Amino acid sequence: MNSLATNSALQPDTAQRAVPAAFIDALKARFADRCSTALVVREQHGRDESSFDAPPPAAVVFAQSTQDVADAVKLAAHYCVPIIPFGVGTSLEGHLLAVQGGISLDVSRMNQVLSINAEDLTVTVQAGVTRKQLNEAVKCTGLFFPIDPGADATLGGMCATRASGTNAVRYGTMRENVLALQVVTAQGEIIRTGTRAKKSSAGYDLTRLMVGSEGTLGVITEVTVKLYPLPEAISAAICSFPSIEAAVRTTIQIIQLGIPIARVELIDANTVRLVNAHAKLCLREEPLLLMEFHGSPASVKEQAETVQEIAAECGGNAFEWASTPEERTRLWTARHNAYFAAIQSKPGCRAISTDTCVPISRLADCLLDSVAEADASGIPYFLVGHVGDGNFHFGYLIDPSLPEERATAERLNHALVARALALNGTCSGEHGIGLHKMDFLVTETGAGAVGMMRSIKKALDPNNIMNPGKIFAQ
Repeated sequence: MNSLATNSALQPDTAQRAVPAAFIDALKARFADRCSTALVVREQHGRDESSFDAPPPAAVVFAQSTQDVADAVKLAAHYCVPIIPFGVGTSLEGHLLAVQGGISLDVSRMNQVLSINAEDLTVTVQAGVTRKQLNEAVKCTGLFFPIDPGADATLGGMCATRASGTNAVRYGTMRENVLALQVVTAQGEIIRTGTRAKKSSAGYDLTRLMVGSEGTLGVITEVTVKLYPLPEAISAAICSFPSIEAAVRTTIQIIQLGIPIARVELIDANTVRLVNAHAKLCLREEPLLLMEFHGSPASVKEQAETVQEIAAECGGNAFEWASTPEERTRLWTARHNAYFAAIQSKPGCRAISTDTCVPISRLADCLLDSVAEADASGIPYFLVGHVGDGNFHFGYLIDPSLPEERATAERLNHALVARALALNGTCSGEHGIGLHKMDFLVTETGAGAVGMMRSIKKALDPNNIMNPGKIFAQ
């Protein structure tokens, strides 16, 4: 089952809608050479980091302003053609695929930092600004934006999937850090949600409705987010453990004791080996915690010493420090490249990624049983986790030409999600629903809640043109 056409769970949403030639002509008249029907451009915008395959969009429009987006959406609404927002293409759940046809709306050229309000600790950017670009723009103010999903994603895409990543244990997710948005609705109307004020009780919280909507309710064109003072001191450390259980127990104690650790990442022994080969490192090939501490020199020292004591009590060893920016960057780059290290270890493979999150007290129960199942399956995998907030990821490496490998990986994924839900967890901590998790969403929230989501979708997008076929079947 290496395509959408053979996945029965996705069949209801994969009927390709006709794209009238008059619509393409209208797009080319409005956008000239910023509307492309070249196959190579369409194929580039018709895939993401998921394991799904789908036909490419009929055209790609490169927007440079909110008005561009509004004009493209108005044309799509007039001809009732699906429109799919595109940032840099790093999503993992099939969000960008044209499963019902339509066009891709690329906002990557909308990459201006519009206003930096250092006194208020806020910044407003166009949706195509990436997180690294944002931090480069604000570093002269002594501030930074902490949400780090690993990939250099756009702020618009991070809003759409309600991203989080390695710093979420201390700084929260996009949900907590977005103050206001500019959005183009399914009718092509430009609206604003929220303000730069830190709180509001004015009407429905449309900002939170749009954050995590995965492009199904509107196209995000501007984002206002919180900034934070750069820590006076930053220190990173790695610690190896005799077992995954020991590493997880250490993490649980750190969180339950209220230590304000900024990052705590788990990498299993197999993934450490893959990272060593890919990044030319010499990390001990044992389960590993990669940690980072932010604060004053004295508080960082106190946090680190306390964590080192906890780790030692749980069997941790080889505690090593990385205090210079170069050393920290080297370690975190290796962590962020774990996905690519794994993919390159099995040429031609695709990764079936998991994204569960459970209450921190149940992390060990969920993770250890899932590791045992994965080991017993014989499927190669990698394991990383933002374990400070109970979120972890398996990547099952499959040969897309072998249906039995995909079936095994999906069986493992289903078992993992069922286990997480039984522990009051979620099927997606940060990747979103997209195509892959639609059935899981019904199991997690119930048919009534999904029905309410459908009602919201129908009210805001009655012709179902905004990224149709994602989150739930329409």
